[in-house]
Amino acid sequence: MTIRSATVEDAARICAIYNPYVQGTTVTFEEEPVAEAEMRRRIQDVTIYLPWLVLEDEGEIVGYAYATKWRARSAYRFSVESTVYLEQGRTGAGLGTRLYGELVAELRRRGLRTVIGGVAQPNPASVRLHEKLGFRKVALFEKVGYKFGQWLDVGYWQLHL
Repeated sequence: MTIRSATVEDAARICAIYNPYVQGTTVTFEEEPVAEAEMRRRIQDVTIYLPWLVLEDEGEIVGYAYATKWRARSAYRFSVESTVYLEQGRTGAGLGTRLYGELVAELRRRGLRTVIGGVAQPNPASVRLHEKLGFRKVALFEKVGYKFGQWLDVGYWQLHL
């Protein structure tokens, strides 16, 4: 297993990991599959300022993690929101911990101060991952998303670097 910086050439594989979550789960509030061109744009937009990492197993991307700006105002510049996804069927083996841990380490190296993880509820696996890495729950927004005919809550976990 290796972790490296993502490139726009990884977009198709990242879509293949992400889109099943879009189409079949409530862990993301995105409702339409993301096209490769759109994912390329997202990777490009993020990597100008912040890290986007991929986890490879024998040369095949099996997960990714990245950070985005928390808010647009300049006073928020030391705070980011994090995202991590693993290929379905790859959870529970410590891969998320390794990948997310590397993202957190890279954010520290870049001098950032706070990482915020939003977790659609219920999602006990993601809650465990965040708390394993030292995040603590700081908020719960009730019924802020609507997907698959149901209202969904989002919890927020925060880690000070």
